[in-house]
Amino acid sequence: MEKQGPVPFRIEVNMPFRWDLREHVTQGRYFLKWLFIVAPVAAVIGAACALFLWSLEQVTRTRELNPDLLYFLPLAGLLIAALYQWLGRSVEGGNNLIMEQIHEPGGGVPSRMAPLVLIGTLATHLFGGSAGREGTAVQMGGSIAGTFGRLLRLKEQDTRILLMAGIAGGFGAVFGTPLAGAVFAMEVLALGRMSYEALIPCLIAAVVGDQVCVALGIRHTPYEITSVFASARAPQLDALLLGKVALAAVAFGLASVLFAELQHSLNHVFKKAIRRPLLRPVVGGLILIALVQLLGTRDYLGLGVTSLDPEAVTIVSSFSPGGADPWSWWWKILFTALTLSCGFKGGEVTPLFFIGAALGNLLAALLGASAYTDLFAGLGFIAVFAGATNTPLACTIMGVELFGGGAVVYMAVACYLAYLFSGHTGVYLSQRIGVPKTASAALRPEASLRGAREESASLLEAIWRKLRGRR
Repeated sequence: MEKQGPVPFRIEVNMPFRWDLREHVTQGRYFLKWLFIVAPVAAVIGAACALFLWSLEQVTRTRELNPDLLYFLPLAGLLIAALYQWLGRSVEGGNNLIMEQIHEPGGGVPSRMAPLVLIGTLATHLFGGSAGREGTAVQMGGSIAGTFGRLLRLKEQDTRILLMAGIAGGFGAVFGTPLAGAVFAMEVLALGRMSYEALIPCLIAAVVGDQVCVALGIRHTPYEITSVFASARAPQLDALLLGKVALAAVAFGLASVLFAELQHSLNHVFKKAIRRPLLRPVVGGLILIALVQLLGTRDYLGLGVTSLDPEAVTIVSSFSPGGADPWSWWWKILFTALTLSCGFKGGEVTPLFFIGAALGNLLAALLGASAYTDLFAGLGFIAVFAGATNTPLACTIMGVELFGGGAVVYMAVACYLAYLFSGHTGVYLSQRIGVPKTASAALRPEASLRGAREESASLLEAIWRKLRGRR
């Protein structure tokens, strides 16, 4: 038998190295296309936000120096309602209108939305309404982006992307958080699903908008969390502290539900009880004045970020032990829900910051973590916002941009759990349900929060009728 030699060693490569130059050229063209489209749009949005923030500071200071302006709040509400009745019926939807145009493009976002919401928000703050600034910035961004889209005659898909970039530019500029702004615009449209087709345009818009705003002299309020190591690298986790953060996160999520549902319910009550739209803010303004007289404080008017009164409860004061009253978070919920549901203009986010920071201040004391008051206030700041808007990732990134990266794990736990426990509700009823928060949730695919809320209400009514029938 003839002896065989050694078998030669062979490697067969079935997948040769692949590099397609045309693909990279296409990607480069895509980037340049959106850079040249988005950058000038974002620059205009950043300038508009700078004007808005400067004007907001002026009217806030004017209101604080002239307390009697509060008694003109009903008249201001009447004028705002008349202005929208005359010119702004097509933009009453606000942020929800922009989301609807992104989901299902139709008539577009009217150009008049930007000046109307700017005037309405400044009037609301000048006379003492409790509102925020995010809604105004996002609506201005969407309106400016929509106007540019029509001028450039963009296709439907490109218009959708440009509207998302407008949201990113407005959000990033008004809060000084460009990365959070870019992610927020992609995350806010649908629960559990990110719209990555607008990743690059949103990033460009948020960065450019923020930098233009800063270049025009706008400075954002600094916040600090010094009770934990605030460098870019997180310290070793404290298991007990993490457990307390998880408990607080559940409370933050429930607080966001309370805020959203109270606002929607009061809006329904005002529309049912007062048929004439012009009278709703008049009645709401009178109720707010009565509440101020009842409580004997004006801490819950306006933004609530800072105050000329060193004894006032503010977002900044909530970062210190004893810097908020035990029920400050509830009163801010009530004042803001009343203001926005009866027809005044502004956003929800800055009041949500106040609610979360004040609630975090309380929970730090209740959970025996007073040494970490600033941490719990900061976590409430972003977590109540995460639950109310269903944007946990954007809010975690916002926490890193505002407070530093040392507490990032605590931030993620707070935001993600608040998002979970806020359920399928939120302040933006035009949000779609991309992926339900729990597998057992009986929700129609792509249902909006508005639809889910109406279905759940119908179910409760059916159960109540059945119980009454048995009784």
